[in-house]
Amino acid sequence: MPRLLTLQRAARLVGVRRGALQSKIRSGELAAFEGMVSVEDLLRAYPQARLEDNAGLERFEAIKDAAFARRMRERLMPSTEALVARLAEMSRERAQVQAQLEHYRGIVEQLQAKLREPGDAAGLRAWLQQRVEPAAPGAQPLLAHESFLRIMTAHVQVKPSGREFFVDGNDSLLEAALRSGLSLDYGCSIGSCGKCKARVVSGQVHRSRHSDYALTAAEKHAGVVLMCCNSALTDLVIEAREAHGAADMPLQSIDARVKSVSPLGDEVRLLHLQTPRSNRLRFLAGQSVSLSLAEGVSASLPVASCPCDDRNLQFHVRRRAGDAFAERVFTGLKAVDTVRVEGPRGEFVLNEQSHRPLIFIAAESGFAPVKSLIEHAMALDASESLHLYWTASSPSGHYLDNLCRSWGDALDNFHYHPITAQAVLWQLLRDHPRLDECDVYVAGPASWANAAEFQLLEHGLPRAQLFVNTLES
Repeated sequence: MPRLLTLQRAARLVGVRRGALQSKIRSGELAAFEGMVSVEDLLRAYPQARLEDNAGLERFEAIKDAAFARRMRERLMPSTEALVARLAEMSRERAQVQAQLEHYRGIVEQLQAKLREPGDAAGLRAWLQQRVEPAAPGAQPLLAHESFLRIMTAHVQVKPSGREFFVDGNDSLLEAALRSGLSLDYGCSIGSCGKCKARVVSGQVHRSRHSDYALTAAEKHAGVVLMCCNSALTDLVIEAREAHGAADMPLQSIDARVKSVSPLGDEVRLLHLQTPRSNRLRFLAGQSVSLSLAEGVSASLPVASCPCDDRNLQFHVRRRAGDAFAERVFTGLKAVDTVRVEGPRGEFVLNEQSHRPLIFIAAESGFAPVKSLIEHAMALDASESLHLYWTASSPSGHYLDNLCRSWGDALDNFHYHPITAQAVLWQLLRDHPRLDECDVYVAGPASWANAAEFQLLEHGLPRAQLFVNTLES
């Protein structure tokens, strides 16, 4: 029986994105069995995979960690308890496999003995001998690498959606899920509200943090745990609630404090807000919120940061004539000032059911919601390719140019195009003559975004594959 791997685990083993495997499955280059692939087929599809060298994987993880400011060195290693549990589980599986092998070996020996009886069965005996030879040596490095990953990380599948993620080090289930781009239901993230309940269907968890919320005896008996306070000892299957679109996001009101205000070029400031530890903003990448100051000045701005870091919210504030909120950010807003955050709002979110190549087109500070979408897409690891076209009226308008170039340097499937407004559609059509094969996300000033929308539809992009966010000019 072939050894089957989930797409998430298979992608990790050969050092590619899950979207690359899905592309090969759609083209017929890689066979899939109920969403899983065999070790042998994976090796045929990636014969040059450096299974003993995971430097590429580590580099990709480092880029994600730096971009999202998530990881701390002391939390990279699993706990001793987790290591012991995972090794014990693998030992049990090894014992079961060994017992099966011994059973089948006995059957084969009996069959060979029968074939030696009078009769012409030389051809059948040779065929049987060939079939019971050990597996090809090429599979051994991959299986060894998979065993190492199983010790260092726990694989979690979420029911009923079937989504998957890995738990690294001592991260909680909730932290690992958010980092992987899942939108699970949660509230405080510190074990006080009980909103992040999940039922453990199979596998083992261990309590990694204190919780003030008390589960009932019936919930404990049913295997219910708080995801923010538990980590994975072994591979898991859990039942948990997920948000599947903007309509599933609750409207929230939070008093956040100003962490910092820093320049992003001459006309843009990075406003960094931090929510209380017990009241974090739950939102989808690409959505916007309303920001209000004590004196009544307010603005509606897209969140520029990734939902995976729900406590640290970033906004790109452009200075405009008559914009009182922007003027306060540029001249008077200080650290520890309070800002009321209300939201999230908006339908400019990623279509996670699609695995088509992604094209992002941003004009000026329309890059803010696009940045959030790109970081979320990277966390999901599901798209075959990502292209960013960022148009600005001046070179300084690409105020996070170095960040975009670092994405391009680190990720093979990310392509960055800083261009002028007049050239964006021409270059886009030159790079992607078949727009109907892509999903396109457009964000920028209303007049520009509306014109881009019209032109893209005129050139054959299906309406269902176009997502537009119009910002104030």
